[in-house]
Formats: sequence, structure tokens, C-alpha cells
Amino acid sequence: MGKIKQSDIDKEVSECFRIAVYIRLSKADERNVQKESGSISMQRSLIREYIASHFGACQITEYQDDGFSGTNFNRPGVQRLLQDARNEKIDCVIVKDFSRFGRDYMEVGSYLEQIFPFLGIRFISINDHYDSAGCQGSMFDLDMNFKNLLYDLYSKDLSQKVKTSLQARKRSGQYVSANAPFGYEKAPGDRHMLVICEDEAVVVREIFALALQGMTSSQTAKKLNLENVPAPIEFKIRKGKTSRKPKGDRFYWSNSTICSILRNPVYAGDVEYGKTEREQVGSGNVLKARADWKIIRNHHAPIIAREDFEKVQKSRRKSHRKRKMRENRHPLIGRVVCGCCKHSLQIKERLNPYFTCHNRYVTGLEGCVSKVNAMFLEQAVLFRLEEYLEEQNLEAEVFNRHKDDMKMKRDGFLQEMKRAEREYGRLNQEHYKRYQLYSLGQQAEFCSLHTEIEQQREIIRDLQEQVIQMDEQIDKAESEKFVSGEDSLLLSEAMERYVDEIVVFDEAKIEIKWKACFIGQ
Repeated sequence: MGKIKQSDIDKEVSECFRIAVYIRLSKADERNVQKESGSISMQRSLIREYIASHFGACQITEYQDDGFSGTNFNRPGVQRLLQDARNEKIDCVIVKDFSRFGRDYMEVGSYLEQIFPFLGIRFISINDHYDSAGCQGSMFDLDMNFKNLLYDLYSKDLSQKVKTSLQARKRSGQYVSANAPFGYEKAPGDRHMLVICEDEAVVVREIFALALQGMTSSQTAKKLNLENVPAPIEFKIRKGKTSRKPKGDRFYWSNSTICSILRNPVYAGDVEYGKTEREQVGSGNVLKARADWKIIRNHHAPIIAREDFEKVQKSRRKSHRKRKMRENRHPLIGRVVCGCCKHSLQIKERLNPYFTCHNRYVTGLEGCVSKVNAMFLEQAVLFRLEEYLEEQNLEAEVFNRHKDDMKMKRDGFLQEMKRAEREYGRLNQEHYKRYQLYSLGQQAEFCSLHTEIEQQREIIRDLQEQVIQMDEQIDKAESEKFVSGEDSLLLSEAMERYVDEIVVFDEAKIEIKWKACFIGQ
């Protein structure tokens, strides 16, 4: 296996050479070091010494991920590094070893063999004696890939062991969540057991008492806010468990917080677990069906009597109304915020829809948005957006992008239609074949595919209609200005690309914050 000769490589590095130092510490690593910063400082020291001995004057930028798994690349530090790499701000990446950069051997290999070489970026792994500027020969690549495979297998094996251990602890009755729910704290001598935190439990009892009296979650939140009852996060801050700043002037109770407390069986002494599952290492958790959840009854001392908890659940089930998802989501939803409390505005579906700040019902703040007509707000934003795009000479870009998207969708419908037509032909042939066998006496009964054929024919008709509609939209777009008040899809796409936030005080005062990356272009 070839060794790397640095003498002829590193001494030629110019003063403008830009080095990215990447450091990562996972939660599993934290348990193996006495201090959280121990592994981080060790990696930093090792890499800095390497740079000092192998490079001359250079620009060093550090990227760090603290407490993140290496099984995927959804880490803020590594994402910043990759973004800077794409923007040509980096000439070289240095890590302690491959496992710090990532444990997915396929993805790590893709960066080392394809992406970084294409971008002209040198990659150095100190402990693995790997330098992309000096490695030659398939044996070295084979050794590197084998190491990455071992890191990947180790990570998957570790993940399975941790998962099995956690499941065993939960089945045995141990409370394994990192944080205790509001109203409880970890027992001083046993961090796997919950004990009542009396100052918080007083608030929990009041919330359930108000619910039993018939108060809604919004009314309860407003009452607590007017009485200046500290929100759950404030209790943690006062006890030194966290540090955060409120969005506005203070932390407020919200109806969602009240709802989460009222439906949590932990207050009746029970613990639910097994709610989610992870399909593979590095993927997100997926919520399982409620019937598959596990529950431990009488796990700890209850704050609320079980019969009172059940009464609250029964009353909430009666008053619960299912909301139907709208087919066409309003393009302003999720982008408009209240100018007073900075919380997102909600839309009220009426004959004349309007946006309102639901927070005003729970905070009692008079300055929160009461009512802003949705159509007026949409037209006002559209007008400002058109002005902005015209000033920035971006109209053509938005219009062309929109047309390209519509053409891609049309092509997608055509591809689906071709597949559906092939399936329709296959079903017809199978139907005819079954009929022939039946008529020749080789089949006891004729199994008709008439229903499947009709369903496939309906699918083809729907796809044909969608292609026609898309053609009409493309023709309409060709003959009109880049946006139209009726084209909410284009409005939504343009806002997604250029609008950061829409701050609404009232119909007379609306502020639009544009995304910084486009200002001044």
C-alpha cells in the first residue's frame, strides 16, 4: 500500500490556500469522554498540529458538529462546509479520520471519489494516512473503501444495540427520555424514575381543573397569561436547565401547549413508548399506528386522578372537530407573521377568508392582528412582489422557471399515461387469454378482469385531462405577464424563492422581508 509523500505537495501551497477543518462529536462519543469538549479539543489540536507541520501560511476555517451522528449528512456544520465547497470557498478539507466526516461508506465514497475531485478540493484524513493529492493505485482506494465500510457496519451495529438496550429498559419500567415532562423531574437517586415537581404540578392541576369546568385550551392559555403564570420553559430557565430568549417581550402559554398537557397520560401515572420507528440508520422517525403503541400503567405517582384524566379525554373527544385538508393551500400560509407578537397568522375560512393572530386570544395583547382580508393581503403582496422582481430584473427568471416547472409536470403526466396505457394493454391481453382458456375447457370458471380494465381506463382519462389542463396553462402563460392574480401556484413559487417573511400589523401597514441572497443582484 503506497505511502503519501508530503514534501513535494505541501510546501508549494500558496498563502491564499483555504483549509476547512471539520470536527465532529456524537452523543455516543460524549459518553466516552469525561468532558464534552475533550474529544473536540483533541481533534482540533491534532489537526492544527498537522497543518502547522505540513503547510505554510494559509486561511483556516473550522466547521463543527457537536452531538450529531455520522450516519447521515444532515448536520449543520457539514452542510455549511459543503455549501462553502460548492461556492468555491475551500481548497482543502482536513479531518481526524474518515468516521468524523461520515459513517455512511457509500456517501463518504461519493464525496471522496466524485464530488471533491470535481470541485478541485483536496481531502486529508490524518489517522488514515489519506491525502487525495498524493494517493495513487487501486490498493489504496480499496483500503479506504474497506475502512469506510467498517465504519458504516459499526454504526449500524451500534445503532441496533442502542435500540435493543432502550427497548429493554422501557419494558422493565425505566423512564429513558432525556427530559422529564412539565410537572415532573428525574429522581435524585435514579434518573430513570419520575417524581412530582410540586411547583410545576400546581399549574398542571389548575389546567386540568379548568378543563373539567369546560374551559377551552385557548381560554385556559389566556387566563394563565393574564395571571402571569410562568410558561414551562420559564421554569426550566429559572432552574438553570436551559437558556432561551422569547420571540417577543415574554414567553406565553399557547393553546397547543395546553392541549399537549391535557392529552398526555403521564399525568395519570402512565408512560407510553414505542410510538415511532426508524426504517434505517440515519433516517427520521416515523409515527406508528396508535394501536401499536406500548403503555406501562401506574409507572409513577400521578398528578391527576385517573378518573379526572379520563373525563377530560372524553370531553375533548366530543368537542374535537376534524379539519379537512384544503386541496389548494393558500400561498400566504406559513409566510405571514403578526407584527406585534411575531407569531404566524392563521387563516379563517369564511365566505370572505381572512388572516388573524390566534395568539391574541391567549396573550391578551391589543396590538395583535385582529382581521386582515386574505384577498386584499394576497393582492398587496403580489403587487409588492412584482415591483421587487421588476427592480431586480428577475421577472424573466421567475417566468421561465415557472414555465419549465409546468413543462416538467406535463412530461411527468405523459410518462404516467404511457405506463397506464401499457398496463391497460397487458390487462386486455390477459383478459382475452383467460377467456380463450375458459372456452377451451381448460379453466373451471372465467375470472374476468373487466373491473381492473375499467379502472385503468379511468386512470388514462384522468391523466389525459391533466395533460390538456397543463397545455392550457402553458399557452396562457406564454401570452400573459409573468404573474397573474389568479395564478396562486406561481405566486407561491415566487414567494418561496424570494420572500423571507411578511410582517403584518394591519391592512395599512405590511412589511416584506426579502431573502438576503437576492438583495442587490
